[in-house]
Amino acid sequence: MKFGVKIPPVIPGKIASTLFGPAPVGRDRAIGLSERLAAVSSLQSSLEYLTQRRDIEKGGMNDWEVARQYLAGAGPLTRRLVDGVSGVRTTTALHVARSAVALGMLLPGESTWRGAGNIFLGTSSALLSPRHHYGGDGSDQVATLVQLATGAARLAPSPAAKDALLWYAALQANMAYAVSGWVKLFGKPWRDASALGGVMRTRTYGHDGMFRWTQEHPKTAKVLTHGVLALECSFPLLYALGGKPTRAMITSAAAFHVANGYFMGLGRFVTAFPAFHPLVAYTSTPRSHPAVAGRDDRAVPAALAALAGGALAAGVTAVRRRLRATEGWHTSRTLTTRHGNRLQYEEYAPGDAGQPVVVLASGLLSTSEHYAWIAERLCYETRYGVIAYARAGYAGSRRGATTAFRLSESVHDLVDLVNGAVAPHRKVILVGHSIGGELARRAARQLGDRLQGIVYLDSSHPGQFADGLGPVEKGLAGNLTAVGRALRLGTGILLTRPTWITELPYAYRKKVFAQYADARMWEAARREWKAVRTDFRSFTGALARIEGVPALVVSAQRTVDRAPEQLLLHRELAQAHVGAHTETVIIEGATHESMLITSRYAHQVTDRIIAFFDDRSPASARVARPVTRKGATR
Repeated sequence: MKFGVKIPPVIPGKIASTLFGPAPVGRDRAIGLSERLAAVSSLQSSLEYLTQRRDIEKGGMNDWEVARQYLAGAGPLTRRLVDGVSGVRTTTALHVARSAVALGMLLPGESTWRGAGNIFLGTSSALLSPRHHYGGDGSDQVATLVQLATGAARLAPSPAAKDALLWYAALQANMAYAVSGWVKLFGKPWRDASALGGVMRTRTYGHDGMFRWTQEHPKTAKVLTHGVLALECSFPLLYALGGKPTRAMITSAAAFHVANGYFMGLGRFVTAFPAFHPLVAYTSTPRSHPAVAGRDDRAVPAALAALAGGALAAGVTAVRRRLRATEGWHTSRTLTTRHGNRLQYEEYAPGDAGQPVVVLASGLLSTSEHYAWIAERLCYETRYGVIAYARAGYAGSRRGATTAFRLSESVHDLVDLVNGAVAPHRKVILVGHSIGGELARRAARQLGDRLQGIVYLDSSHPGQFADGLGPVEKGLAGNLTAVGRALRLGTGILLTRPTWITELPYAYRKKVFAQYADARMWEAARREWKAVRTDFRSFTGALARIEGVPALVVSAQRTVDRAPEQLLLHRELAQAHVGAHTETVIIEGATHESMLITSRYAHQVTDRIIAFFDDRSPASARVARPVTRKGATR
């Protein structure tokens, strides 16, 4: 006799259809579920801010007198609107109102007034986001998007308009998951599955128990990490497969967000991102299903057409910016170095034959145009020759070297530039900012008596990573890689012009922005940064002595205020110059970048350079000329 339970063959089929099948939900129910989940996130967010009011008061983490600086580049209307709601009393009143409305949104009902409630929650969240610069996260943005879409859908007069809005939010959900997954995929820590343990060991988002589990069960942790990648990267496939994976996908995604809430303390994520899921379920259900009968899907081809148009526009924009970034100025020239690198350089002015030539070396991820204020003043107010150049990979300079990149390659390029672009009988003044200063210091030993002097502008020092001095910024190489890859995919069209570019002379801004949006520059910066870290970490002992070469060391006040040890390193640069005049100065109020790109600081730097070398030139270098900015004619 055999004992057992015979499972009817229909049961596995039902289980499979339950786990792997569409999640049919009607339009009104999808709107209701999504708006309630988003309302829970808004309620939690406002209650958190109300219980932490000290953060928005004077001296708090979100003191508006300090936080308003982040709106410096916004339009006047935006600044007025945000300023209007950013007083402590107004902010508090808004969060009280948001809490009341969010509670009301949790009540049953399908009234059109719910649309007004959603719109209020979404718009107030957007207005308050600059006010809570520290403490906001992606969940606030997701809730805002869902509330604006569902609120507008509640108020829309036609089913077609409602469906278009729901499709918009659902497509945003797919983009959010897919982009997050593919960006992670570019990062090595996610591919080798070390990212999960790395996050769990941090102070901000970590969880000690979960971190220990990842170390004790590395294989399971790897499966979990790769599972998250697979989920996010393949999320849009649920539409391509007719909605069959919908239940499994949104269930897995919801579990992922619950885990984020528990282990990482991201409580708002538990309801914010799942607020997308009812809309995804509605739009991914086949139209043949009764639950979505009459759904208008014209938003999909419209979105695909817009995507194609955007891709075309991105391509055209990328080509135009690449041409602008690489074509140089009318005074630009090229020179090929011993490594086969083709350097583009600009001779601002030839200067008098008996006067030295100033050669300007820029910093990491900086263009030669960063020197515009300094270069133009030297060009028009002295008899010096002035040359600025772009390192291999920047602007129109190309790297032809086939060997692994080392800093010595850039040093050789600088030496070859001096020997090839400057007449043999003329002296040279090397001016280097950041890593450009270190390149100038190393080039000094090869240029010998050709040097009139060196100017170090907030220069790097090979010992700055020793004994924990200065942030090593381990993640910088990864960030440079991610931005470079994103730009190669055509996302440069989405870049907004950084506010610091407006500090440069007007005629230079378009070219600098074109270079900033060029993937080649970011790739070159990543290559240089990796070489800098490797090189500097191997540094031991004292700097090599430089005999008989005057040195001016200029530090930015904000740099030495943030890391006082940096001032000692800058003094070491001056002390390395033996048997010659040296001077160290600090530009009050300047930052590492603003000492070049902000006119008032750049003029102070230029005054220091001119004064330092005036008495050391073969003849007086100063000349009284009418100052007509070269950049004004460009």
